Amino acid sequence: MLIRNATLAEGDTRDVRVSGERIAAVGDGLDADDERVLDATGKRLLPGMIDVHVHFRQPGFGHKETWETGTKSAAAGGVTTVVDQPNTEPPTVDGAAVDEKLGYAEQAHIDFGINGGVTADWEPATLFDRPLFALGEVFLADSTGEMGIDTSLYAEALEQAREHDVTVTVHAEDETLFNESARERDDADAWSAYRRPQAEQEAVRRACELATERDIQIHVAHTSTPEGIDIAAEHGMTCEVTPHHLFLSREYLSELGTHGVMNPPLRRDTLRSRVYERVADGTVDMIATDHAPHTAEEKDVGVWDAPSGVPGVETVLPLLLVEAERGRLSYERVRDLTAATPADVFDLPDRGRVREGNYADLVLVDPDAVTEIRADALHTNCPWTPFEGWDGLFPEWTMVRGEQVFERDADEPFGDPRGQNVRTTEE
Repeated sequence: MLIRNATLAEGDTRDVRVSGERIAAVGDGLDADDERVLDATGKRLLPGMIDVHVHFRQPGFGHKETWETGTKSAAAGGVTTVVDQPNTEPPTVDGAAVDEKLGYAEQAHIDFGINGGVTADWEPATLFDRPLFALGEVFLADSTGEMGIDTSLYAEALEQAREHDVTVTVHAEDETLFNESARERDDADAWSAYRRPQAEQEAVRRACELATERDIQIHVAHTSTPEGIDIAAEHGMTCEVTPHHLFLSREYLSELGTHGVMNPPLRRDTLRSRVYERVADGTVDMIATDHAPHTAEEKDVGVWDAPSGVPGVETVLPLLLVEAERGRLSYERVRDLTAATPADVFDLPDRGRVREGNYADLVLVDPDAVTEIRADALHTNCPWTPFEGWDGLFPEWTMVRGEQVFERDADEPFGDPRGQNVRTTEE
């Protein structure tokens, strides 16, 4: 394929040639060969998003999401690589569990990585014998799957990660700092009052200090407070922010109810706005969804019984592209947050940018095609969204390694599963 006159994230208009799985050339006035020519005048051509934090629920909870539905949803939203977390059933804490999950991942429509987890029963010898993306999400407090660990086991995980030269992704909350008095309430906002900001801030600080002492790099998942972001940056560690912590606040809980329960919880809007500032100014390294689907029936219970998490893999890039189109973030910043920096941090040198030699993981977007986000138009197995009615800028098509895996207006928008483990591909 030769894509003509596409506007890249930097604002330059270029021709882009795709040959096989790679970008063969980026330039001006490229000569057409015996190939399909696509006129992209007025449209944006961006690298596909690398979402380093999803929960696709298989094995164990396929009624919430499967590898097939989750990766279709991702492709429809412009995500070309996802990284699945270990809190499935069984948890991905040994080689056999990795192998089982890889079997489910054969249904993936986009590329993927698999993280190994840490529990008291983990088996580092067999776990690190598999092609892991990273170690983590290492839970320093219980969340879905009840995989919270203590400081000594976290320290052991850091030592093992250093020995095997992998990054550790950390869910940082300190359960000893939760506000127990909030448990006397039954409104949706009680969850935010319970898992208060200090619990994140102190857990991030301790996690970073222990990693620094052992000279190991960690990545802090779903930071929800400006202080947590700053602490990670001060220690030279990377962090991510989710779309729900970027756009939503406790003020939305009156509308969302228990559908707005997640870990860490939504914060007050004053904190959310300061998180946004750090996303815009470069302090935050990347956006990741923490796509954590549960059925509406599972969420429609009391606040202390509702499972934590919201879906987001299909709506994250469309939300961010609207921010870029309206001038609140630059297209370059969106590219860095969603593709270039995740590729750099997690050692994916052939992904994350539209440049010659990289894999052709591409997304084509018409900036004039802003639409409302509607749950009934999404492709996840979890047909609800906290962003119902928000504006989104969805891709016309998504390409993974040179092949279109999603085309919005096609009679059959998805092709056959073709996802590969990026750790195997990159080797």
